[in-house]
Amino acid sequence: MWIFGYGSLIWKVDFPYEKKVIGYVKGYERRFYQHSTDHRGTKENPGRVVTLIASKNLESKVYGIAYKIKETDINDVVNHLDYREKGGYQRVSVLFYPKAMEDHPFSIVIYLASLENPQYAGYADIGDIAKQVIKCSGPSGKNIDYVLNLAQSMRSIAPGEEDKHLFDLEKAVLGLLSNM
Repeated sequence: MWIFGYGSLIWKVDFPYEKKVIGYVKGYERRFYQHSTDHRGTKENPGRVVTLIASKNLESKVYGIAYKIKETDINDVVNHLDYREKGGYQRVSVLFYPKAMEDHPFSIVIYLASLENPQYAGYADIGDIAKQVIKCSGPSGKNIDYVLNLAQSMRSIAPGEEDKHLFDLEKAVLGLLSNM
């Protein structure tokens, strides 16, 4: 079994795995359209975290990391991730394309937040999302750290790849912080 990390699982892997591979899934866009009331915010002050939404461009790419789970660990890892991603996410299988061209695409499990789940925040202006991010914190830490860690991680694992929504949000958050 392979699990795809496209948010905090890129830098905060809290389960055992035997191999990791950098690559992407097609047909999606990474967006800060999910509220977080259990990790990066609270019920009274929800943070914003990423989910993947279907793209109009079937060739669009979302980079992340695939983690291969040992067969003996699958049940424990799935139970752990089901609990960790309980805020509206569900498991879906998609094709993963390794960055190394000699490797072939393979099936992978991703956690997606449906548009109908109660934590789905949906579209908002980047400036408004940034204002929400800078004031939120939860059991897993500050929402700011989530945004900045993800942006830094993406530059590290996929240098030169554009993730406009993420990088625009990072810029807006840093701009608000510099004015405080």
